[in-house]
Amino acid sequence: MTGELRKVEQPEFKSWQQEIESELKDNILSFWMKHTQDEKNGGFVGGITNELRANDTADKSLVLNARILWTYAAAYRKYEDPAYLDMADRAYRYLLSFFCDRENGGYYWLLNYAGEPVQTKKQIYGQAFMIYALSEYARARPDEAVLRQAEQLFGLIEQYSYDEQNKGYIEALSCNWEATDELSLSNTDLNEKKSMNTHLHVLEAYTNLYRVLPSERLKDKLKELIGTMLDYIVDEETYHFKLFFDEEWHSKSHEISYGHDIEGSWLLMEAAEVLGDQELIRRTVPIALAMAQAVYEEGVDTDGAVINEADSQGWTDTDKDWWPQAEAVVGFLNAYQMSGKEHFLQAAYRTWRFINRYIVDQTNGEWFWKVNQAGEPDRKQMKVDPWKCPYHNGRMGLEVLERIARLDEQSNKGKGNTHYE
Repeated sequence: MTGELRKVEQPEFKSWQQEIESELKDNILSFWMKHTQDEKNGGFVGGITNELRANDTADKSLVLNARILWTYAAAYRKYEDPAYLDMADRAYRYLLSFFCDRENGGYYWLLNYAGEPVQTKKQIYGQAFMIYALSEYARARPDEAVLRQAEQLFGLIEQYSYDEQNKGYIEALSCNWEATDELSLSNTDLNEKKSMNTHLHVLEAYTNLYRVLPSERLKDKLKELIGTMLDYIVDEETYHFKLFFDEEWHSKSHEISYGHDIEGSWLLMEAAEVLGDQELIRRTVPIALAMAQAVYEEGVDTDGAVINEADSQGWTDTDKDWWPQAEAVVGFLNAYQMSGKEHFLQAAYRTWRFINRYIVDQTNGEWFWKVNQAGEPDRKQMKVDPWKCPYHNGRMGLEVLERIARLDEQSNKGKGNTHYE
């Protein structure tokens, strides 16, 4: 693709804010309210094509439903729109009625369209997203019962998944929380005991839970998890995440996922800041910035988009999926807030411009799953499926609005934009 988006002006915060808010409210949030509610079987339709043809018999995933709960709880917390709360309530009711394993605790990984369990294993990635969603729901609609559900799930993860000897968390367990050989998230992931991806989302879940239900135990576990990620998952030479591991943290893969790197850079900082541990913040800052810089130098195409994957020899997957773009906007903006370095602000804005031009589906709404390096969308990919949810792009909108408001306020007060000198 040509470098037509490479040179951009310094973003004007107010106009950027308006663009982001319009995209969030008028496209992303409205799309899911209009098209995805399953009026026949309850909850949300598990599959919708790019041309908006609903598959009424598609399986329903824990990831999709938990992410819908998180997104609309977060949107309601910002806008107090009753329609957003209705969506969150709908997701919460369905999750408790159908996904919740009332015999063994925790939540099933996959249901069929009628709400019957299809995959009953306890994937820790999915349990983490339930904690993330429940804690956000409790922020939007304070409820002691919701908090206790999240707290109980935290206890189950620690009881059954935590590796006492080596630290970190085992990928998955059986329905009744016993060891299983079926560990992988999907057919594209390695079937290994531990992964970056699960630890990253346990991190974000524990961070959000700590906001609403702080305890000494959770504080200790979150602090340890940040350290575990910095010690074992971030490559100290390249500042990329290693992706898959055995129980003793021997790396089992060589791929680089730029989307996870830039996402992880800001989630690690968020966790350290929410925890408020100054020593840990001081340790995390240079690593988070180095991760963002590595993506900036190695993983950004001339059009401002983030490339999917690479290895030590260079890019291996030059497609541009929707979610790394969303995370890049937040991650680069976070790096700018941390450092005051203008190239990070430019990178965030350039990625947003790419999204607006190539990823947003101007005809059918929401975002394309991916485009190729020429900017052409893959129209065969689903608009809604077990993984295609409103969480990455919805969270991008909410995060950018909050961060731009903070930057604008600091600018108006004549203060610098840098958190850490």
